Amino acid sequence: MNPEIIYEDQDFYICYKPVGMATQTASVTRPDMVSYLRNVRASQGQDSYIGVIHRLDQPVEGLVVFAKNKKAAANLSNQVQAHTIEKHYLCIVTSEELCPEGVLEDYLVKDMKNQMAKVVTEADRQSKLARLRYKEIETKNQMRLLEIALETGRFHQIRCQLANQDAPILGDRKYGGDENRGLCLASYKLGFTHPRTGKRIEYAILPKGEKFQEFKAIQGNGEFNEDTVTRRCKDDNRDLGGTWL
Repeated sequence: MNPEIIYEDQDFYICYKPVGMATQTASVTRPDMVSYLRNVRASQGQDSYIGVIHRLDQPVEGLVVFAKNKKAAANLSNQVQAHTIEKHYLCIVTSEELCPEGVLEDYLVKDMKNQMAKVVTEADRQSKLARLRYKEIETKNQMRLLEIALETGRFHQIRCQLANQDAPILGDRKYGGDENRGLCLASYKLGFTHPRTGKRIEYAILPKGEKFQEFKAIQGNGEFNEDTVTRRCKDDNRDLGGTWL
């Protein structure tokens, strides 16, 4: 799968990051989203500035926002710090024990040696609060499709918190998930305030991972089908004056 520019205007890009591609890497031999966008800008005779606002883990697919100028980057970064950028995910778990809907609140630390997050007690001075809301959308063949709303943005937060509930994400071998050809986690929706107009905007896509396609919610007339998602986002943003690609 290739990266895509879903939307752009004079201040930012909304992009689809495919599985396996880093948001940004120091390696000159490995492709990443920042290099991809710099090449796009260079081909259009624009400057090479790309502001990284947030990141997705390399095995995670979905939406990422990048700033085109420093003023937009500062504004969007402030929204990240204030937790006013809404980030919604879809994932698949196989646990039968997880409640259909709930709130997970834990304290996490980053294990630098193993590049993993761990749940610890609040007393740990290095810990940071991690909070998310989730609800079950559909079940099929022992698989459960969950929608997740992040309230904080910690390292490996979703993966770690679900694994701590004995509900690791399908394909997430690092956190004990069942075998699959890929990690079944997708950033499918972003909502934030436009840095120039002040309008509240929202963008959404469908996950492209093979296992996601088995759910009716993502097929045909389901809640997350392509026509519904695209139409809703266009209607919400019709006054922005950007370019739909």
